[in-house]
Amino acid sequence: MPDIAHTAFDMISGMTPELHPDIFIFVSTDDDNLGKQLSADAIATFKETEGLSLLVPLASAELQGQSSDHPMRCITLTVYSSLAGVGLTAAVSTALAENAIPCNMVAGFHHDHVFVPVRLCDKAMSVLTDLQNNATLD
Repeated sequence: MPDIAHTAFDMISGMTPELHPDIFIFVSTDDDNLGKQLSADAIATFKETEGLSLLVPLASAELQGQSSDHPMRCITLTVYSSLAGVGLTAAVSTALAENAIPCNMVAGFHHDHVFVPVRLCDKAMSVLTDLQNNATLD
């Protein structure tokens, strides 16, 4: 993997947004038993002062009686988003915000993932594809 800082332009022009078919929800709990049960299916966890935050498939959350008020879809930015990269998150979240699309950015080691409300996922894909296409044309 490259060991150089990538610019937002390089990362955006090289990304292809990919919409995952699953629906996810964010859960927060200070119940250790619930945390253990949900952790098995969680795609991400984060310890916060208020409790354990988990990002879990909707079906798993519902089996544990968790609210599904904010179902989300995941869009993976399929470009190597270097940990030293600058500006990708800002560019993506700004483009979505300009189109009234709330998002939650989750960075993995290799890629960034954008979680958007289910009802806005098609619009978000269009915005991100346009962002990528415009970066390529510049």
